Amino acid sequence: MAQTFRVLLSDSLAPQGIEVLKRYPQLQFDIRTGLKPAELAEIIGPYDALLIRSGTKVTREIIDRASSLKVIGRAGVGVDNVDLEAATRRGIVVMNSPLGNSVTTAEHAIAMMMAMARQIPAATAALKAGKWERNKFMGTEVCNKTLGVVGLGNIGRIVADRAAGLKMKVIGFDPILTPEAAARLGIELVSLDELIARSDFITVHTPLTSETRGIIGAAAFARMKKGVRIINCARGGIVDEAALADAIASGKVAGAALDVFVEEPPPRDHPLLKFDNVVATPHLGAATDEAQVQVAIDIAQQVANFLIDGIIASAVNIPAVSPKELEVIGPHLSLGEKLGRLAAQLIADAPTALQVALGGEASNLKPDAITAAVLKGLMSGFLDEELNLVNAPYIARERGIKVSESRSREVTDFVNTLTVTVTTASGEHEVSGAVLGNRVLRLIRIDGFRVESVPEGYFLMLHNRDVPGVVGAVGTMLGQSGINIAGLELGRDRVGGTALSLIEVDGPVPAEILEKLKTIPAITSAVLLKL
Repeated sequence: MAQTFRVLLSDSLAPQGIEVLKRYPQLQFDIRTGLKPAELAEIIGPYDALLIRSGTKVTREIIDRASSLKVIGRAGVGVDNVDLEAATRRGIVVMNSPLGNSVTTAEHAIAMMMAMARQIPAATAALKAGKWERNKFMGTEVCNKTLGVVGLGNIGRIVADRAAGLKMKVIGFDPILTPEAAARLGIELVSLDELIARSDFITVHTPLTSETRGIIGAAAFARMKKGVRIINCARGGIVDEAALADAIASGKVAGAALDVFVEEPPPRDHPLLKFDNVVATPHLGAATDEAQVQVAIDIAQQVANFLIDGIIASAVNIPAVSPKELEVIGPHLSLGEKLGRLAAQLIADAPTALQVALGGEASNLKPDAITAAVLKGLMSGFLDEELNLVNAPYIARERGIKVSESRSREVTDFVNTLTVTVTTASGEHEVSGAVLGNRVLRLIRIDGFRVESVPEGYFLMLHNRDVPGVVGAVGTMLGQSGINIAGLELGRDRVGGTALSLIEVDGPVPAEILEKLKTIPAITSAVLLKL
């Protein structure tokens, strides 16, 4: 019988999104809008997924009560109304639908810029009040003006494209975009300081984070041209509202167009609402019929794909993996988790550092998800809590494990390799594996000893002096104890040095037999591994 999942819609969703959910018999959904936080916390327990818009505040208290929750889907871009840290800590995937309203929000930013430049709202209000004041509402052209775009994600790029069509000179700042990529978009990439100094209009399109909060503040206004105009259709708080009010009052800033505020709705006596040269709308960036339909369809499909097929798309707290990528990366995720689990059984105390190295063709893969899988396997043996690809990196940081990644295109004995090195207070251990073909996993190295084994089931790992007779003595002892040997891999550092025996067995080996194996004179250690 197919597994069923319970989905709760706590905000209204366009009917087209609900139709997507109805296509899947595995999904049972309830619509309960207008719930207070305490009411949502009371009923959230049995639900596997929560679909929201901006109305629902998903607090830590609600997440603590969400014992079955696997995914939170936000119909829209911002996830300010979700306690992302609490969700990540619990291993809950948080998804948004960033593309559905990109065009709508970008068009709104352009419309706000034009309305501000030509003082359209104030002129409209005056005309409706019976005044004909043509000379009062002198505007400014945008043609040949410099537009500075802070943040060149989906929306910022569309704004830049539309502004280029208005014959504006577009410059942009984005910390993770290369100048070559910006040039292909027709944007001159500059530093934030240069953007602030050169722009006639400045529009912000970044998420609200600790780094971007107040990024356009008093210090920035001091470096701007006199007569600059500011647009914020992203998130309240990116532009310092008090500093903006001061800059407008002083005449440094000629106007502002704001769709968002720190407090929404803003108080009636908000200082920015008193200026005639401030155009303001009540968070309408995504408010078109087309956008609401598209984000509803997008988030419903994303949540369905995740619950039923495990496909991750547009997640804000885990690397996105498309269905095509999952086919390639899936075996490496399994291998990574097994190598992490193996490393955990080799170390005697808590890990302090982890290095994940991708070699050969594997160097082309996204490392984030693979590292998360390694961390899941590594820490599962130490922590009495459920770990997954979402919360494993967070918990590792919380426990002070320093994580690093490296890639090398060099091909050795295997076309692709994954090497995990774990450091503890008493030393380090290294294990390596490979994916053969598309699906076959192999363990290929343990602490410098070459082996080749399928990482599945139970293994006896023995270290011994490289002398004759050890394998026979071990086989005899295991046979007398009723333990069947399913496979055997041998490795050594040099002739007559130290050897490693990896013996696959059909099931657990009792502790007393491990101790008995240690009585064989050449054996220096004997441990049972489970993969």
